[in-house]
Amino acid sequence: MTSCTPLSQVILLLVLLLGPASQETINPAVVDLTNRNSDFSARVYRAIASRTDENFFLSPFTLSTGLLVLWSGTGGSTQEQLLRGLALTGLEHQMLPDLFRTLRNVVLRGDAANLQQGVAIFPGQSFQVSTDFQDLVQTQFGGKIQKLSYTSPAQSEEAINNWAQEQTGGKIRELVSSLDSQTQLLLASVASYQARFNPPFNSSVTLDERFFVDKYHVVMVPMMFRADKYFLAYDRSVKAGVLKLPMADGAAMLVVLPDEDVDITAVEDEVTAEKIHGWIRQLKKTKLEVQLPRFTLKSSYSLKDTLQTLDITQVFGDDADISNMGGAKGTKLSQVYHKSVISVDETTDDGLQSRDAVFSTPPPRLTINRPFIFIVYQQTTGTLLFMGRVTDPLKN
Repeated sequence: MTSCTPLSQVILLLVLLLGPASQETINPAVVDLTNRNSDFSARVYRAIASRTDENFFLSPFTLSTGLLVLWSGTGGSTQEQLLRGLALTGLEHQMLPDLFRTLRNVVLRGDAANLQQGVAIFPGQSFQVSTDFQDLVQTQFGGKIQKLSYTSPAQSEEAINNWAQEQTGGKIRELVSSLDSQTQLLLASVASYQARFNPPFNSSVTLDERFFVDKYHVVMVPMMFRADKYFLAYDRSVKAGVLKLPMADGAAMLVVLPDEDVDITAVEDEVTAEKIHGWIRQLKKTKLEVQLPRFTLKSSYSLKDTLQTLDITQVFGDDADISNMGGAKGTKLSQVYHKSVISVDETTDDGLQSRDAVFSTPPPRLTINRPFIFIVYQQTTGTLLFMGRVTDPLKN
């Protein structure tokens, strides 16, 4: 904020005067799947957040898609453990691929122009992939299966990286860099996203402003600006403001800004599916001037260790059952690779106006000038597409 009034007091006053944002009614089965998927997304976010103090970013929806592909190829206790890890226990196995395809179609229908993603299974050459599994991966999940010769690591790396480039329009050029010749089976997922806000930020008024990385480090960053009507909430329990920035493609970004005296890790520890959907329900419309830093993030992960902390372990062990995929006894998953890229700037779709709204008196200003959490979700279903933390907007 540019004034001396505390952020919490300004947001509380605004949200108490206005009504909550409305939500579209959707299929209860899709709502249930979305909520379960959001639970897994929040757990993955917290697991990664606990391991770094830097910027980070991932696409939990794309990762979930890949893990469901993997789940479809497993059997027995391996399959049941994956289902528990994905928070999908209790759903009918035969209906799950169809239900997820329905959700995926809704999500990608609005976001196809700005969201590019892909999932793939890369088995070794000796792996006999069943025809039924190949058809399932392609039709239900939009995924790919490609055999690789891991005895020639350089060729396998090139094939995987070429696939990643194709799936993201060249936004991701390198997913893997050093493969083990003993690799048996890999799962890969990639996603890229170009934020197109609606209403858009006006590039003509973007100025360099201070961003407080921590108590001892300040950087000058390009700070976008717009005055308009926005949805806002304040969470007293974690002492953080929540701003909604709608996108032109049907998605929206939540920006979660802790109070000045609150460490961002304290807020991250409380990030759950219930908390996120609670923030969305509490949003209320108000006049506001918003300053948001321009940023681009690229994050790449080998997620075997992270997934094991979420009790997804058996598929990586010698007792892994991937019989539904066609794998021989003793074959196990070697690694899960995930990489996501996001660009947040003044980019607009053709036809969108970028002029600021004009108010008789200047509204309060919310300046995102210290570390914050951001969550991109699909508004119709509430599906969490991307989640991340910005500690320093100048770093990728």
